[in-house]
Amino acid sequence: MDVRLSDDQELLRRSIREFAMREIRPHVMEWDEAQHFPAELVPKLADLGLMGMQFPVQYGGAGLSAVDYCICIEELARVDPSVALSVAAHNGLGAAHIALFGSEAQKQRYLVPLARGERLAAWGLTESSSGSDAAAMRTRATRGRDGWVLNGAKQFITHGRDGDVIVVMAVTNRAKGTRGISAFIVEKGTPGFRAGKKENKLGMRASETSEVVFEDCHIPAGQLLGVEDQGFINTLQVLDAGRIGIAALAVGLAQGAHDVARDYAFERRQFGQSIGAFQSIRAKLVDNTTRIEAARLLTYRAAVMKDQGRRTTLESAMAKLYSSEIAVRVAEDGVQIHGGYGFVKDYPAEKFFRDVKLTTIGEGTSEIQRLVIARQLLLAN
Repeated sequence: MDVRLSDDQELLRRSIREFAMREIRPHVMEWDEAQHFPAELVPKLADLGLMGMQFPVQYGGAGLSAVDYCICIEELARVDPSVALSVAAHNGLGAAHIALFGSEAQKQRYLVPLARGERLAAWGLTESSSGSDAAAMRTRATRGRDGWVLNGAKQFITHGRDGDVIVVMAVTNRAKGTRGISAFIVEKGTPGFRAGKKENKLGMRASETSEVVFEDCHIPAGQLLGVEDQGFINTLQVLDAGRIGIAALAVGLAQGAHDVARDYAFERRQFGQSIGAFQSIRAKLVDNTTRIEAARLLTYRAAVMKDQGRRTTLESAMAKLYSSEIAVRVAEDGVQIHGGYGFVKDYPAEKFFRDVKLTTIGEGTSEIQRLVIARQLLLAN
């Protein structure tokens, strides 16, 4: 499998890198300290097509490939993982669910403005009592007059407050377990739908995360997304693709953490020479360079398979698992190489260290990825 980038893809990488350095880097710590989601950045992201990267041009998207998408997420995360997370959640979860399973009318009404960056998408699966265990979901949807009534709450929702549209999973037939869950589209401002507590997070602080609550929230019948009771099955398909994006985010974060550690290692002098000349520091830099490249290749392989229309359950899980876990190692080594300066906010190493842990948790923990991989291996035999 040839994963060498084309000239156009190399140009895309340079363009996104220059944008990130110009428009994002000067504000990284400002946004982090204030826990400010930079809504003012969204129109600029939209101008580059980054709010609808993989969606067809006919729906307002940029029509990029999955590999192109990885390049873009990687370059954003290399500068600010928070921004990359918001872009990935918008593209790879909420908007993607509509793109994959929405009716033509739903795509015209919702996907088009989402892909153009005119509206922001959220996606609601996780609850306080059902993270990895979707069968324990409590949010329910019951048939009401001319539609559905939603009751329940979702936890840890990216864009739970700032999002304009949320795709939410709810139980429609509890007797059927995960095969009795359906997906619905709910618009901000719908009576009975509100944002709850905003989370005060360790990292990724410029990507807004909150609870969302549904209290006798009436929605029209046309807001059912996909086939009734097939919502969780569709969710797994959304996650297969979404995990490629999180893997790319982890690769980009690791690259950013590695870059600043490498630069520091050859600037910082001790005992009459740069610390990068010491074998112990060089070993960290060499090992992490190799790990990052391996993670990148795993991620691009999954993306190439997605572009080919092949199932990527195994490959996405492997890419997400490996990329996120090596990113934690790279970020930790980055702090260690910086020494005391890695523990203060004047240097970017500490923010990469705070941000990175979420990559092993969001869109399926490392433990869940191992379960997914194990099941796929058993199916292969």
